[in-house]
Amino acid sequence: MPAPTNESRRAGGLLAIFLLAGLAGAAAFLPLGELLDGVSQRVETLGPLGPVAFGLFYVVAALALVPGSAITLAVGALFGVVMGTVVVSLASTATAAIAFLLARTLLRSRVEGLARKSKAFRAVDEAIADGGWRIVGLLRLSPVVPFNALNYLLGLTAVPFVPAVLVSWIAMLPATVLFVYFGAIGRDVAAGASRTPAEWALLGVGLTATLGVTVLLTRMARVRLAAAAIEEPSDDPA
Repeated sequence: MPAPTNESRRAGGLLAIFLLAGLAGAAAFLPLGELLDGVSQRVETLGPLGPVAFGLFYVVAALALVPGSAITLAVGALFGVVMGTVVVSLASTATAAIAFLLARTLLRSRVEGLARKSKAFRAVDEAIADGGWRIVGLLRLSPVVPFNALNYLLGLTAVPFVPAVLVSWIAMLPATVLFVYFGAIGRDVAAGASRTPAEWALLGVGLTATLGVTVLLTRMARVRLAAAAIEEPSDDPA
């Protein structure tokens, strides 16, 4: 197979940019709540294929920079804690992998242009050069750089693809479980689900424990990142 020419690379990059821009524009003008309600209703009719369909929706939406937290809550409400965690974990990891590869190939020049304006990215790049995958894990645990932006920015760093994706998957799990848990409990409360006091107490204990672990890990990550001169940006284009 002949190697792609510069013209074909540029055409592919422009196509990817226009596609993502269109998706992001649609997400900005469509009411997210109504969109999620419509997708959720359609997914419920798909039976066993529902989790797969919603997982694909998550990937497309997250690549278009739609906030993943709202989608994760919806997944928890639809599929419960266990299946919801599986769906979001696989979908968010797939999103991270695809965005990483896009930033290293088709969208590299575009992402580089945005990264040059970001003080946070310069600090991240330098820290990863020293700490490698450990810094990636800390960034995934802490909201210093938003999930969607970090997916693309990591593609510009020196960290290899496999460690970046593997560490991202593990480090994103605490927040994934927490938001799925919130969605599942919110569904039960809204539906007036009948549970015994013991069952509600058990759910409350599980939620409290999950929240506590997530907060603790986030604080630890922030301390480590501050030591690496990566602080939460107040007004950063990224």
